[in-house]
Amino acid sequence: MIFGRFLEISISTQDIRESVQFYERLGFSQLTTGDIWSHPYGVLTDGRLTIGLHARPAAPVTLTFVRPQLARYLAVMQAAGFEAHYTRLGDDDFHEAQLRDPCGQPITLLEARTYSPGLPDERALESLCGYFSAFSMPVADTDAALAFWEHAGWVPLEAEEEPYPHVPLTADALNLELHRPRTLETAALVFRDPQMPARIRRLRDQELVFATELPRGLSPERSALLLAPEGTALLLLTDP
Repeated sequence: MIFGRFLEISISTQDIRESVQFYERLGFSQLTTGDIWSHPYGVLTDGRLTIGLHARPAAPVTLTFVRPQLARYLAVMQAAGFEAHYTRLGDDDFHEAQLRDPCGQPITLLEARTYSPGLPDERALESLCGYFSAFSMPVADTDAALAFWEHAGWVPLEAEEEPYPHVPLTADALNLELHRPRTLETAALVFRDPQMPARIRRLRDQELVFATELPRGLSPERSALLLAPEGTALLLLTDP
């Protein structure tokens, strides 16, 4: 995997306490973070998905990876056709590089992990949302995005029309989906479960915020779009 080891889905929030409480209500548990960042930073996991909450100015949801010896490795990436648009590589800096895929999805590479890998106790590992299956992102040019992510190490699968048109890509730690912007304008965390309607009813009982409109083609009896306080979309789908 050219970007290294997947670390987290990084999300900016203006109210980190509110965002942390939201994910905890969904069954996520906090991990111990280091003091790498100058801004407040929290990490939560359901045992499969790891979310990094950053109290900093609003930025798009970012896919963050760890690549040791990052400063040296950037030349390898550049030779492979991956050009960083931002780097921080000073002797006293925590090394960081940023790039984007052809459709603008932000990607961050860090020289080391920023939180303890230790998982919480097993009781905290099941999210109320079900099984995290993929990070789905809107792409205006599917062919260009597909070529980029395949070159980066993801394996594309056959395009699917149900429950909405998308192209899945698989990898060990993070599956991706490419959907058209007319389906959903934003990126989404996708969760699936055969008993999703029952899960959705329980979540609605908590008076959480749901989108009033679903991506086109989705059944309101079998799916829902849950909105986090900072605006992140969580797409809840019923497995066949």
